Amino acid sequence: MKITTHRPEELSKALLGAWHETMEGSPDYQNPFLSPEFAIGVGQHRGGAQVAVLREGSEPVGFFPYERGPLGVGRAIGLGLSDCQALVHRPGVTWDTGALLRACGLAVFEFDHLVEEQKPFSRYVTGTFASPVLDLKDGGHDSYEEWLRASYPGQAKTMLKKERRLTRNVGEMRFVYDERDPQVLRRLMRWKSAQYRRTGRMDRFARPWIVDLTEHLFRTREDHLTGVLSVVYAGDRPVAAHFGPTSRTVFAAWFTAYDPEFGYYSPGLMMHLRMAEAAGRHGIRVMDWGRGEKEYKDWLKTRELRVAEGFASRPHPMAAAHRLWRRPVRGLRNTVLAHPELRDRADRLLKTVGALRG
Repeated sequence: MKITTHRPEELSKALLGAWHETMEGSPDYQNPFLSPEFAIGVGQHRGGAQVAVLREGSEPVGFFPYERGPLGVGRAIGLGLSDCQALVHRPGVTWDTGALLRACGLAVFEFDHLVEEQKPFSRYVTGTFASPVLDLKDGGHDSYEEWLRASYPGQAKTMLKKERRLTRNVGEMRFVYDERDPQVLRRLMRWKSAQYRRTGRMDRFARPWIVDLTEHLFRTREDHLTGVLSVVYAGDRPVAAHFGPTSRTVFAAWFTAYDPEFGYYSPGLMMHLRMAEAAGRHGIRVMDWGRGEKEYKDWLKTRELRVAEGFASRPHPMAAAHRLWRRPVRGLRNTVLAHPELRDRADRLLKTVGALRG
């Protein structure tokens, strides 16, 4: 196995084509976060982005996107933003993880949404987690209302009533699946920043590189990654919005937010239901909600994938130091999230902190 490393934007058309072909060869790799376009986007707005290309003879058989930091500390590309991580490879290909890390100049490689199929990384996994998905179909329904009543009969009556009330009280409710107005994207980011602050979370959009990456992906219109902004309007007023990347078959749910003034109408759930129905009509077959406990995910999912977190490493002082620093933090966070009572207490504390900060 020969391994070479490259900046994502320096990959040749032949290598990009081979990467796309490898994605299409397995349903495990069709998530847009595993596309070269996502790696290129991160690379343009964040230093340290690299791609290792694995070859058997002269044939490229695997692609490993990662970020390399100081002293050989590595992480999955877009760690903290990406909901799907993997070494994208052809069927039957395997690798020696230690040799891979040496070729990449890494002492340690941290991941938190690794697809279950990645057997050579399995000895380094510290935990696995459910990642809910919704399987979609196109056809068989003439309208959104018919689809909703067939797919979610327990929610249909309530949600349709709220849509009618929104129309009556504010303005005609309408949904746009693929909105191209960048001003609406910026409004979504402002809503999301306010939500982060209100709930005591880290404001991702306070980081310029995340804003720049989001706007870059919004402009990306490729087969294996298209940035889709979906919006619920009342009249001409945006009420809720979602932005996320899609591939030909997978929609990765990412950033959802709404105007708190309209919280009574459940605009977030309204958005997700409308988005799922429209995505099916656009050829999407899987809506990936991402790892994490949320009530709406339990309502909407049809099944669950498994994703892993952990630290792949080779003998190196920096690897030991990084694990000692990061593993207890992740362990504490996972313990809290796994216990509803602790999770509720943590949420209340964060909201209190958010209120004081506000």
